[in-house]
Amino acid sequence: MSALPHTFTEDVINQDARTQFDTFLDEHRRALNECLDGLTEEQARRRLVASRTTLLGLVKHATFVEKVWFDEAITCRSRAEIGIPATPDESFILEDHDTIASIQRAHAEACSESRQAASSLGLDDFVLGNRRGPLPLRWIYLHMLRELAQHCGHADILREQITR
Repeated sequence: MSALPHTFTEDVINQDARTQFDTFLDEHRRALNECLDGLTEEQARRRLVASRTTLLGLVKHATFVEKVWFDEAITCRSRAEIGIPATPDESFILEDHDTIASIQRAHAEACSESRQAASSLGLDDFVLGNRRGPLPLRWIYLHMLRELAQHCGHADILREQITR
């Protein structure tokens, strides 16, 4: 798994807040997607904890999260219309046709669609499609950073156990 950078160049430090949010979010998206690199299909599906959490399931769940926060919340489309599970727990369920390549591709596509959906919004613009009610885009970015950071940590631990 690619480590997130610990040092920043002056141009990153001097970026506006939106660019900084986008940069950090994309680093976490990339790191989570890359946790599957070099694994076998069996390793990616291996369950090492009591929950449904697997490396492949984490990336599949991250795809769901992208669609909840950047499709459902911004477009106000329902989860059924988007074609995603009704609950986060269901988003970890792996189907027989799920592969490393298909899940990585779906995740990359969801991230691209998320960038596009948010591109015309400012950090202080409100989105209306979340169950909590109207939320500023800034809140969504912070929530996504927290969620992806947690899942990157989960992935680091699982991957270490699988590849040792």
